[in-house]
Amino acid sequence: MQAGSETRGGWPGIVLVWAIAIAGAVTVVALAYTGTTDWFGDTSRFGVYGALGIVLATCVVGSLGVQLATRRPSGFVTRTSTSIAGAAAVVAIAALAVAPAALG
Repeated sequence: MQAGSETRGGWPGIVLVWAIAIAGAVTVVALAYTGTTDWFGDTSRFGVYGALGIVLATCVVGSLGVQLATRRPSGFVTRTSTSIAGAAAVVAIAALAVAPAALG
């Protein structure tokens, strides 16, 4: 088995999860800067981070679903970890981006 062959067939699923993370993070950041104050019933100024948590949770569940749908057991953990790590990085960047809106 060649190095890296575990993820070769799973890149479309990985990129799909990253795209979901980007779309969700951009939506939350845009809403945060337009003055949205009610995030799923949380009206505190840090409610935006709960919304980002939901984006990350959606990506985790989506990653598991997408990688299970490939029906390829070889490299499952690597593909899923890569999907979730990329989504976590996107959400972390979004959390830094909304900090001025949440704190201000």
